[in-house]
Amino acid sequence: MSEEIKEELSFEEKVENAKELLEKLSNPDITLSSSVEIYKNGMKEIEDAQKLLETAKLQFEELSDK
Repeated sequence: MSEEIKEELSFEEKVENAKELLEKLSNPDITLSSSVEIYKNGMKEIEDAQKLLETAKLQFEELSDK
């Protein structure tokens, strides 16, 4: 499997994880401490996905310039 495909899958997995965490936050029975922890984890997933997206964008731009 090529490196680009692995990054794409990791990006997709991170976005999916963030969606799942968001669903957990919708639970009315969640405690405040749990919601804070879930929120932190969700933000980390989104930040990681954003980094992967930026890396892919730079790679695309480099290839387009050649």
